Amino acid sequence: MTRSPRQWWRGRSLRFRITLIAATITLGFLVGLALLAGKLLGPLLVDSVDEELDAALAPATAAISAGAQPAEIASALVRVVDTAGTPLDGGPPTDLGEDAVRNLKSGLPAHSESAEGVSWRWRGEVVPAPDGAPRLVIAGTPLVGFTTAVVDGSRWLLLVALVSALAAGLATWFGVGSALRPVGRMRRSVRGLPQGGRLPVPEARDELRALAVDFNGLLARHEEVSERLRRFTGDAAHELRSPVASIRVQAEVAVAAPDPELAQETLADILEESERLSALLDGLLALARADAGELPPAEPVELISEAHAAVARLPQGSPDARVSGVVPRAWARATHAEVELVLNNLLRNACRYAEGQIVLSVLASRSTVRVVVDDDGPGIPPEHRDRVFDRFYRVGDDRARSSGGAGLGLAMVAEAVRRRGGRVVVGESPEGGARFQVIWPAVRV
Repeated sequence: MTRSPRQWWRGRSLRFRITLIAATITLGFLVGLALLAGKLLGPLLVDSVDEELDAALAPATAAISAGAQPAEIASALVRVVDTAGTPLDGGPPTDLGEDAVRNLKSGLPAHSESAEGVSWRWRGEVVPAPDGAPRLVIAGTPLVGFTTAVVDGSRWLLLVALVSALAAGLATWFGVGSALRPVGRMRRSVRGLPQGGRLPVPEARDELRALAVDFNGLLARHEEVSERLRRFTGDAAHELRSPVASIRVQAEVAVAAPDPELAQETLADILEESERLSALLDGLLALARADAGELPPAEPVELISEAHAAVARLPQGSPDARVSGVVPRAWARATHAEVELVLNNLLRNACRYAEGQIVLSVLASRSTVRVVVDDDGPGIPPEHRDRVFDRFYRVGDDRARSSGGAGLGLAMVAEAVRRRGGRVVVGESPEGGARFQVIWPAVRV
C-alpha cells in the first residue's frame, strides 16, 4: 500500500523534519540570492568598466580643449574623431558604426566588434577644439572574458548556496539533536518510573521544565483517579456482597423452611434486601454516569413545589417534615431529575437520624437559591463533616447499616450540585441536629 506524502512526512522524526525545513528554507533563500546576484553581476561589471572609461576620458577632453593631444593611458584606448567618426589623431579607423557614434555624441555608451571578434566598450564626449571645431573624444576597452566571468560567477554563487544550505542542514541537525537530548533523557526516565515516581524537574526555567511539571501533575491526577477507582471498586464489591449474600441465605432458608409463615417472613426480608440492592445499583449507575461526564442541559426548576413534592413522597412513619419558604417562588438552574435526587436523598438521610422533626427551607437571593434541611437528630461531629460527601463513607457504620444506608446518597447529592456550579455544606441545625445547605445558581423566569 502506497503512503501519501502527508503520511510519509508525519512518519519522520521531529529532528528530521526541522532539519529538512531549515535546509530547504536556507537553500531557497540562498539560491534566490544567487540568481539575483547572477543577473546583477553583468551590469555591475559594465558599470565598473564605465567608471574606468569616464576616468580616462576626463583628462583627454581637457587636453583636446587646450589644443594638445591626449596622453596614452594603460587602462583604456583614447581616440579623437570628428562627429562623423573619422579619426583625427592619425590612428587607424575605428570599428564604430553610425549608431555607435550617435550614442557616443549623445553621451551614451556604445559597443563595437573588432576584426578579431573582440567586444569593445566605449564612452565618449564632444568637446570644442581651440579653433571652435567640435571633436569627439572616445575611450574604449576590450571586454575580454566578460561573458565567461558572468557565467562562472553565477555558477559559483549557486555552488556556494548549495554548500551553505548543506552546512545549515548539518548545523540544524546537530543543534536540534543537542536540544532534544534532554527530551530523550526524560523519555528514558518515564520508561523507568516506579509506582508513585516523578520526573526530575530541570533547574532551567524553560519549556522542558514546564513539560516535566505538567507531566508530574498528570501522573498525580492519574494516580488519584486510579486510587479512587480501586477504592470505589473495592467498596462497591463489599457493599454488593452483603445484600447478595443475605438474599442467598434467606432464599435458602425460605426454600428449606416447612413453615409457611417463616417462609413468608423470609421472603419479606428478601424483598427488603432486594430493594436495598436496587437502590445501591441505582446509586452506582448514577455516579458512573457522572464520572463519564454525562450532563443533560439545564433548565429552570421551581424549588418550592419540588420541596413540597419531596416531603409528600416520604413514607408513612417518617418524622414530621414541613416546608418553610420565605419566598413564593425560587428557580434554580438544574434539571427536575437532579433536584428530585438531591431532595430525596437529603430527606431520606434526615429521616434516618431525626428524632421527630425535619424542616426544609428554601431561600433565594439575586444570584443563588438555597435549600436547607434541618433535623433534630444527633448531628454530625465536626471531624466528619469534610468527608460525609465521600463515596461509601459513613459516620456511624453500624447505625448506617441498620438504617439501610450505603454511603452513596450524600455523594450523589454533592456530585449533582457540583456539576451545576453549586455546592453543598453541612453544619449544625438550631434544633441540635445536622443542617445540610444546597446552594444552586439562581435563574430568573
